[in-house]
Amino acid sequence: MKVRLLLVLVLGAAACKPEAKVRGDGAEIYARMCVTCHGSTGKPSATMIARLAVRDLTAPELRDRITPSLVEAQVRKGSQNKLMPGFEGALSDAEIKAVSAYVASSQFLSPP
Repeated sequence: MKVRLLLVLVLGAAACKPEAKVRGDGAEIYARMCVTCHGSTGKPSATMIARLAVRDLTAPELRDRITPSLVEAQVRKGSQNKLMPGFEGALSDAEIKAVSAYVASSQFLSPP
């Protein structure tokens, strides 16, 4: 009984650590979760724009007002037109924050 309780406590504590849930940095998360629609450089294909109205993440009018919190809200809840799903629950809070900070950063516009 004591061993089982100790095991539950240890596993529970490990699951509560944010770093235990994060799978990669913002660039890796973008590559894994966002590239299909937004493209590897942030410029979606003409097909994605026409079919789903996918936003060009490199567009100057967006870049002028983009912030990590703006991206985070979009990633977390999805688009108002419901064409982009929300990723809350599919990604951890730390992953959402990491990808949001990456997309809002100048590093996003000049990937390695």
